[in-house]
Amino acid sequence: MHTNGQFPAANMPELFQGRGTRAYDRIARWLLRGLYTRIAEDVADVAPDNGTVLDVGTGPGVLVAEIARRRADLRITGVDLSADMVAAAQRNLGPFGARAAARVGDVTDLPFPDDSFDLIVSSFSLHHWDDPDGAVPELARVLKPGGRLAVYDFERAPFDMLVSAARSRSLLTGRPARRDLIRTGVPVFPRCARHVMTAAPA
Repeated sequence: MHTNGQFPAANMPELFQGRGTRAYDRIARWLLRGLYTRIAEDVADVAPDNGTVLDVGTGPGVLVAEIARRRADLRITGVDLSADMVAAAQRNLGPFGARAAARVGDVTDLPFPDDSFDLIVSSFSLHHWDDPDGAVPELARVLKPGGRLAVYDFERAPFDMLVSAARSRSLLTGRPARRDLIRTGVPVFPRCARHVMTAAPA
């Protein structure tokens, strides 16, 4: 586990396998539905027509499903370290056919070609990443020129590590990074941070 001084939580795969997967699937689809609805509305508003979207740390694919319900023109892919979570996501995404999918992958070694996605989103995954610094080059690599990275997490998640890593490598320099607070629709944590970075244009 890393401790970054802001949010002492790292990837904990034992929580996202077997019985943990089933419990989290239920929580995500019912208790956290309002949160995923809120984020999906953001994505639906900004994703380009017929665009491609990547959801990093997709879990059981609830956010992917919510986006797919709102934008039938988008092709959305979820990626997660846990094979059990990806299996749950594939079940949940079945009704959407080929336009919504999930696969196993690590944010520091994404299984996609360069310039694959118009928009990358991540919801409450950043604080689990073991290597946020190492994630930035991969996120920038698979993002198309001018594309957007939108990371949603607790206010104390290590957003500053993303900013520092991007600055040191001159990545995601299309616009100044922007962070604000949004309502989640979840009573136990009514607000979360939304951090947006943009790839440089071609």
